[in-house]
Parts: sequence; C-alpha cells; structure tokens
Amino acid sequence: MISSIIFALLLIGASAYFTINVKKIRRNILLGRDVLFADNKGERLKTMTLVAFGQQKMFSRPIPAILHFFLYSAFIITQIELIEIIVDGISGSHRIFRESLGGLYTFAVSFIEILSVLAFIGTIAFLSRRNLLKVPRLVKSELNGWPKLDANLILIGEIILICFIFMMNGADEVLYSRGLSHASNLNDGSLGLSVSKHIGPLLFSGLSEHSLHVVERIGWWGHILMVFGFLNYLPFSKHLHIVLGFPNTYFSNLKPKGEFTTLDAVTDVVAPNFDSAYVPKTDPNNPVRFGVKDVQDLNWKNLMDAYSCTECGRCTSACPQNITGKALSPRKIMMDTRDRLEEVGKNIDKNNGTFVDDGKSLLGDYIKPEEIWACNTCNACVQECPVNIDPLAIIVEIRRYLVMEESNTRPELNTMFTNIENNGAPWQFSQADRANWINEA
Repeated sequence: MISSIIFALLLIGASAYFTINVKKIRRNILLGRDVLFADNKGERLKTMTLVAFGQQKMFSRPIPAILHFFLYSAFIITQIELIEIIVDGISGSHRIFRESLGGLYTFAVSFIEILSVLAFIGTIAFLSRRNLLKVPRLVKSELNGWPKLDANLILIGEIILICFIFMMNGADEVLYSRGLSHASNLNDGSLGLSVSKHIGPLLFSGLSEHSLHVVERIGWWGHILMVFGFLNYLPFSKHLHIVLGFPNTYFSNLKPKGEFTTLDAVTDVVAPNFDSAYVPKTDPNNPVRFGVKDVQDLNWKNLMDAYSCTECGRCTSACPQNITGKALSPRKIMMDTRDRLEEVGKNIDKNNGTFVDDGKSLLGDYIKPEEIWACNTCNACVQECPVNIDPLAIIVEIRRYLVMEESNTRPELNTMFTNIENNGAPWQFSQADRANWINEA
C-alpha cells in the first residue's frame, strides 16, 4: 500500500513537472510569427511517416542509421512494458498482464529484451564515436561544454536503464524458477524470457530469496525512476527531438528547395502601384521588421526547428562553407536560435509573462554577420537534416534584416545592387550593350 502511494505521488509529480515545462516550450515556440501549414495534409502525413517514423533520411549514412534504429525501436517498443510497470505500481500487483496474455506476453517481453541488447550495443558505439573515435562532426567547437555533456549523460543513462531492466527480469527469472515470485499464482517454473532466462541464472542463481527480491525491486524502481528522470530531462536536452520530430516533419516546407518567401510588408508598398484591388496584409499602425534580428521575428516553425535539432551535425558536415573553413555552421545557427529563445523565455518567466528588453538579440550576441554571409544558399544542410529542419530559412531572414534595415552588406553585393539599379542586371553593362559581343569578329 505504501509502495503504491509513493509510486502514485512520483507519477503525478513527474507528469506535472513535465507538463509545466512542455507548456513553457510551447509558449516559446508561439512567440514566433504566425504561419499557416494547412495545405497538402496527405503529403504531410506521408512525409512524417517516412522521415520521422521510418527514419528515411538517416539511412544516407548506414552505420549510424542502424545503430540509431536500435535505440529508436527499443524506445518505441519498450513503452509496452512501461504500461505494465505503471499499472503494477499503482495497483501493487506484479506482471499483471502475464496471466491474461500468456505466450503473447512472453513473446512481447522477450522481443523487448532483444531490442534492449541491441540498444546497449548502439549506446556503447555512440559513446565510442563521440569520446574515443572522435568523429569530426561530433567534436566541433559548438559542442564544447553542455552539448557534449548532454549527449554523454543521455547515453550513460540509457546504459543504466538497460541494466535495471535486466536486473528486474533476471532476478525474476530465478524467483519464478524457485516458486518464490511476487506473483505467487504465476510461478510455473520460468518466465521464459529470451535473454533473462540465460543471464538471470548466470548472475543471480547464488543469491538468497531475500537478496533476489531486493535485486528485483532495485531493478523495478530503478527502471521507473530513470524513466521519470528522462521524461523531465527532455525539455532541457537536445533529445526533445524524440517528441518534436513528428510534428516538425509534418510541418515541413514542401515547396521546392531554394524558393524564397516574399515579405508582405514590401508587397503592401509595391502592389498598390500595379493592382488597385490588392488588399494589404500588414497593419500600417504596427510596422513589421524587414527580416530577422531576434527570435520573435522568426515564425513559429523556425522556432520549432530549433527545439527539434538533435545536434547530430549532418548539416554542418555537408556544408561546403564549413568544410572549407568558413565561420558558418548550420548546426550552430540552430543551437544559437534555441539558446536565445530559452533566454527570452526565462526573461518572460522572470517578469510575470512580459518580455523586458534585455539589450540582446539573436543577431550580434549569438550569430555574427560573417556566419550569415558565408552561406551560399546551396540547401545542403536542409537536404541532410534527418527531421527536415531548415537552417537556411533563418540565415536568409537574418540577411534580409542586414540588407534592408541596416544596409549592411558585403562590398561585392553593393556593387551588384548598384548594377541592378542602374543596368537592370548584376553586370556592369547596360541592357543595350550586353549583346554587343555577337558583333565581335
């Protein structure tokens, strides 16, 4: 009874704290400008199914894709066992579904154990890739400090979680074989689990009944406490993509890559000269900033992109400008956007729901102009992202601000702008002279 009460309090507390933090993240995302994604629902569902659920874009690099699939599939399938643990925790029962499901129960938990072993292999491999092999995209400067620690913490936590699972199942196997399980009416000689039926006797056969019960309880409580801890770690971690990857891919930009958006504020000024029936889309009493200086100028999808970033670095490793030593790192653009958004959110929390100007902005304090101008808008970063994040959209909008509000461009661009203004083309020749080459001998 006491155990059930403690469990219920932990469940309620963990769920409440997670809900509070999720609401803050939702509020932060909605600080962005509104943008509609009501079109092509069928295509969006297909994209989400293939890219988020099916991990389609991961398999451009087969080895990490297979390792990631081990962890991903284990995470999805183990939710079945988690349901039973929650029911057991509240009711005070033990393996409540085993009697009713019979062989199906044994198959399901055995399958989960096999996936857990594969996930253990994948986790060790990912830790090695980061800390021993030092794969170049995983040791870039933007990952120094918390990002590197965050990645290692979650991998170490995964290993601990798997160990708790096999402590619980392994000790239970030995208890069942002795007819001493918590569920006394179900002691039929063995649980018959694919992995635990081997490692249970190997590790725990020499323990007394009391010790076995202690090990099993440590495994059970350790497992669920790790789950509660992981649940409330997500909002502060790059692993939030586990949740946001699905909506983020659903709201993917389905337009051709490289198609830029137009500014309603500019159209409102230009269109009336050509179309008297044009209806302005912006409020003349509330001027809109041209481009992006701070996170509030981005749209909510850009901000969801920032929270969905898993910092895998595929975008940066594919960026030709980064490869050639330029300052640009698309991953850093997304990380900086998320960091600034978190800072703005904390400002709002501190000031009772109102943002108080802190003298900072995304451009300047987080992202430098030289990073933005290094981009050649090739869309390699957009193509590579496993969850369809679009760093280029943020880069282009910041460029717009630099050009249209600060007149801050590179000298060669100023030359091009002047040529377009005077000659109607980027070149220094007038339209009348551009075809003179055909008369040359």
